[in-house]
Amino acid sequence: MLNEPIISATVLFALLAFGEILSTLTKARIPMLLTAMISFLLLKWAGILPASILKSAILPSLGAIAIAPAIMHMGTMMPLSTLKKQWKAVIISFSGIIGSTFFILTIVTFVFDFRTAASGVGPIAGGLVALLITIDKLKELHLEYLIVLPALVQGLQAVIGLPLSSLFMKRYGEYYLEHNFRNTNSVKNTINDNENKNSFHTRFPILQNNILRLFIMFFLATIAFIIGNYTHIHYSLICLFFGILGFKFGLFEQAELEHNKSFTILVVSIMLIVIGSLGNVTPKDLFENLPAIALILFIGAMGILIGGSIAARIVGWKYTKALPVALTALYGFPGDYLLCVEVSRSVANNEEEQEALFKELLSPMLIGGFTTVTIASVILTGIIMNFMH
Repeated sequence: MLNEPIISATVLFALLAFGEILSTLTKARIPMLLTAMISFLLLKWAGILPASILKSAILPSLGAIAIAPAIMHMGTMMPLSTLKKQWKAVIISFSGIIGSTFFILTIVTFVFDFRTAASGVGPIAGGLVALLITIDKLKELHLEYLIVLPALVQGLQAVIGLPLSSLFMKRYGEYYLEHNFRNTNSVKNTINDNENKNSFHTRFPILQNNILRLFIMFFLATIAFIIGNYTHIHYSLICLFFGILGFKFGLFEQAELEHNKSFTILVVSIMLIVIGSLGNVTPKDLFENLPAIALILFIGAMGILIGGSIAARIVGWKYTKALPVALTALYGFPGDYLLCVEVSRSVANNEEEQEALFKELLSPMLIGGFTTVTIASVILTGIIMNFMH
């Protein structure tokens, strides 16, 4: 029965729904995505969920092509005027990754060896590309026995990153609403970002068609993918850029996918890919590599917090705002977006506060995630892997 697409999809939806309920009841203390990932892993280990459930559900296949337009959608939520202020998020993100790399290479090398430490540097910085670079190098050196380690680090890092980020973000959200929003009544300045709202849609009414607007996003995502192949710039960054420009010049509305009624199903399909990343982890793999994995995750997270704290002090950000940005290395998109939604919903007293806090959190978190997962992790992994022999 679980091989039927509708049943498989419903079961996976149930994990997300359970995570959403638990997140709401605990006021985001337990992140939804974390609950769904752990529940999926435990049910697979217990033999309740078949190995083929993700394939049967079909939705994860949609998620694979939904990532690009979803990232473009994020660009439509970040006006250029806001992005100009996010250079501090970039500095904090890089500092966190540098901190984790330094401590992993120092401490893990001392406890185990350099190969074990180097194998964990890329995945702890986030990013599938960094994981693939690590695996390719290990295969080249005939160190296949080590491949399971970076794969498990990649799969389990969100278990640490999500709850830590949620804790800091809630504290910052309470501070922001109390000191920067309620006392200054800044909602008008926060929400009214779309200076060129509907300029294209007004001149060309056909662009108000939801199917056509969704096609434009997928077309631009295809262009971004092609450009990325020739320039070696990750397509996700190009999609983000297209979304920002499309919003700036009025081709897209703010939060475009929500306007064309497509956002929820696309994000759900992406989340199913994320929870499925733990699908190949077995109890035996986890047990055999647990000491090295635990040390890499702990030292890596501490390094990110230390590096992020130093940078926060330099750029003048509160620690509770800066540290979640640095911790995006441990989960990236869509975890960063979902945390912004959960925290703003749990902390705010009304819709006005919720929207203001969401916009305050979103830009630095997304910029942090792109900086760490898409850029920093790839650069650092490429450098570190060259020292392996």
